[in-house]
Amino acid sequence: MRRLYGVFRSLAFLTLSATTGVPALTQAVTPELVLGASPSDDVIAMAQPDPSQAIAALPKIVERIMERSGVPGLAVAVVQNDEVLFRQGFGIREVGKAEPVDEDTVFMLASLSKSLTASLIATQITQGKVSWADPVVQHLPNFRLKDAYVTKHATIGDFMAHRTGLPFAAGDALEDLGYDRDYILEKLHLLDLNPFRSSYAYANFGTTTAGQAVAAAAGKPYEALLEKDLFLPLGMTASSARHNDYLAHRNRATLHALTSDGFKPLYERNPNAQAPAGGVSSTIKDMSHWLKFLLANGKFEGKTIASQEALVPAMSIQKVTNQVATDTSRPGAYGFGFDYGIDANGRTTISHSGAFLLGTGTHYRIVPSADLGIVVLTNGSPVGAAEAIAAEFIDLASYGKVRRDWYGGYNHVLSGMFNPVGDLVGKTPPTKPKPALPFDDYTGVFNNNYFGPASIQLHKGQLQITLGPKDTVYPLTHWDGNTFAIKPVSENEPAGSTSSVQFHTSNEAITGFTINYLNRYQQGTWRIKSD
Repeated sequence: MRRLYGVFRSLAFLTLSATTGVPALTQAVTPELVLGASPSDDVIAMAQPDPSQAIAALPKIVERIMERSGVPGLAVAVVQNDEVLFRQGFGIREVGKAEPVDEDTVFMLASLSKSLTASLIATQITQGKVSWADPVVQHLPNFRLKDAYVTKHATIGDFMAHRTGLPFAAGDALEDLGYDRDYILEKLHLLDLNPFRSSYAYANFGTTTAGQAVAAAAGKPYEALLEKDLFLPLGMTASSARHNDYLAHRNRATLHALTSDGFKPLYERNPNAQAPAGGVSSTIKDMSHWLKFLLANGKFEGKTIASQEALVPAMSIQKVTNQVATDTSRPGAYGFGFDYGIDANGRTTISHSGAFLLGTGTHYRIVPSADLGIVVLTNGSPVGAAEAIAAEFIDLASYGKVRRDWYGGYNHVLSGMFNPVGDLVGKTPPTKPKPALPFDDYTGVFNNNYFGPASIQLHKGQLQITLGPKDTVYPLTHWDGNTFAIKPVSENEPAGSTSSVQFHTSNEAITGFTINYLNRYQQGTWRIKSD
């Protein structure tokens, strides 16, 4: 109630001033209101209904944020009233090479893929093949979660809104180890669930489950369905959810990971396993077509690709994502694959960010009431550059000035993604560690229902562990007693991550081990394989 209390105090002061002969405070300028069909549609007028001044400022905004962030290359597009008002590439595709980014450069989109999947689902709803309310098991009869009730009732919409109860990042560790989509979805039933529909936890393989269900209903693989019913109708000819298609483009943006020496092209990232959630690649030209589709409520060049009735629920509040601490704050919310917010001028904003720690950061934001949108694709780890460019542009169009240091704010929030993980981070090995058993005693084959088998071998005097379907080998370094250290590096384990591998014994014989960084959901224990 603090806001109302402040208003009442101001009104009382003005009344007192008028009745005592003291000059009243100068009345503030009344903001120009744009009245909608109902009071809930009323908004404050845009400072620049014609965003030409904001567009003129955009190249300088981009150059300043690129210099500040160090991001090697990016591309930006602005759409309004079914027209592309700005579309341009900046910087280079790969550090150390001269090829520039242009409007045909293909970027990995990461989680912008979720909004594209939602758009695809809207096309299938329009065609009568599915609905947001369809239980996933209606189309994937063998799919299951740990709770039978949730398995039976969780809908396509529930999975798209991250409200099924799947824990945060469920399945991501399996993808990091190289498992494919089918394996990961089959293993989700082993994870304990949060409360159904009353909890929110962002999960790539929740979105992927929804995408698979819709593809099954249509009788096509997800990648083919996305191409046929969304990309081709929108003229998005360079877009794909197949990683090999991205690699086949000569004009593609290389991933650049953030290091202590700036952005470096160090890693490859194959997101095929989570294609509906993070596996799409596209150009700024193609993405400008998609923005036109969103702003036109599902139409493109006059043709209905998805009905407004099918698309609007995806871009509406389906789950509040952050409960506010006071009654003066606006909550954040999520739709079906779209972030939903309310700006300071009362206008709703629809957006999403995409982030691969290994080297891409993307963002789009639309203001439907102003028929205005911007999309930014970068080839560097998520440091806030894409979000800041979009925020500054929308600020200029909405308020005539930039309200705050958006890059500083986003960079601070996203910096936590780069923190190493594992229980041994920041610790030094004991100066006098307890001795280990003979290294041969630790070798063998071990089983785990979730992560699959692991083998431990002795190689040139050092223990090493082999994990995942690609038989990835990690050295194990003795730490203390039966504890060893492992240093994983992947999308979810930044450089510097250090985790314990704690071996378990019975009667001085090794019976299994627990890997700390993989034990987030109590699935990280392997047991010796019985003969």
